[in-house]
Amino acid sequence: MTPTVDDAQRLIAARVALTQQIDRGSAVLSSRLAGAFLNVPRHPFVPVFYRRHGDRFVPWRRTDGDAEAWLDAVYSDDSLITEVAGIHAEDATSEGLSGVPTSSSTAPSLMADMLDALDVREGDEVYEAGTGTGYNAAILSFLAGDRHVTTVDRTGALTAKARPRLGSVGFDPLVLHGDAARDFPGDTTYDRIIATASVRRVPPAWLARLRPGGIMVVPLKGALAGGMVARLTKLPDGTAAGHILHTPAAFMPLKSAPDRPVPPPPSPDGPCADAGVSARVLDDWTFSFFAELHLPPGLVRTYGTNDEGLHVTTLHDPADGSVTRVDDRPEGPPRVTRRGPRDLWEPVERAHRLWERLNRPRREWFAIEATPAEQNVRYTAPDGHVHRWRLSPPKAVRATGPRPRTASPD
Repeated sequence: MTPTVDDAQRLIAARVALTQQIDRGSAVLSSRLAGAFLNVPRHPFVPVFYRRHGDRFVPWRRTDGDAEAWLDAVYSDDSLITEVAGIHAEDATSEGLSGVPTSSSTAPSLMADMLDALDVREGDEVYEAGTGTGYNAAILSFLAGDRHVTTVDRTGALTAKARPRLGSVGFDPLVLHGDAARDFPGDTTYDRIIATASVRRVPPAWLARLRPGGIMVVPLKGALAGGMVARLTKLPDGTAAGHILHTPAAFMPLKSAPDRPVPPPPSPDGPCADAGVSARVLDDWTFSFFAELHLPPGLVRTYGTNDEGLHVTTLHDPADGSVTRVDDRPEGPPRVTRRGPRDLWEPVERAHRLWERLNRPRREWFAIEATPAEQNVRYTAPDGHVHRWRLSPPKAVRATGPRPRTASPD
């Protein structure tokens, strides 16, 4: 169907409104970045996305009734869920489904914050880990030139959809299906590396492939929401250093291995004690990033409410079987119940006490250092005392089959 003049004008107005909305937020757009959002449409990359209806996700198309409301949603400053439990919105039935979101189109203001930090110049060689819908790759193609952009995603269905959509708006970057944490075309190195999925720590291959003087922007996140976005610059000695951006980011994790379901932990039935704070503090994004620095990799958090409508959080470390549950109570302090060799709530309380003692430091006051052997987040207090937290590597996962050595087109 050929767009009418009114359609074209409406789409232009939508891009202008979105760009103005981003610019009024935390990202002050440069003229080049503003030009990218003005010239690259979002709607071709999200023709169908999910809306929440109770506990279900229902696909929404422009043809499903109110086209104006659909277009307003596409050009809002919101993330749009495009995949749930591995089912893309385009492949879902009209009744929708229940499950956990597994892919989305990032909120444009967060994209803008990260792209501003990445500082892409025309001609820069750019590597994007996590193609997703392809919208971010299109913005990168506008900024660097599409022949300088490589974008990789582990989900073949996503790269297969992204490639023609990029072509429909005039871009032809290299779109590869592979493991974005380690698969690269040949021996290419890059001036810029950006991830649109979260990692516990910077994959060593990204550090190795970044050219000296190059910039990397990477979301760091574990079990808790409200993760960090790190901006690092590669130094001549092969290390990288930088800082944490002010923006919280709860990106979905980058998948580098087949999913291995973690069985639900047994109910803790061991020692009980009073908690100093409610586990609801983990839902405070101003604190949760700091708590994450004190928790082991691989930790799993589940939470909800009990029969009385009070908050319950369970922390489980599959590495050693430790389980700790924190229950709010109608009266008195929350109750901690544990099972296994370690109390997983004690480091959270210790982190909260330190955070309060440091006067609730913000993300952007933290620095980050990465070497081939070790990665640390650092905070220097006003009195000069330096606090450091090591970003522990993820647990090794035994491969279940051969893995290709390099990424490849679909």
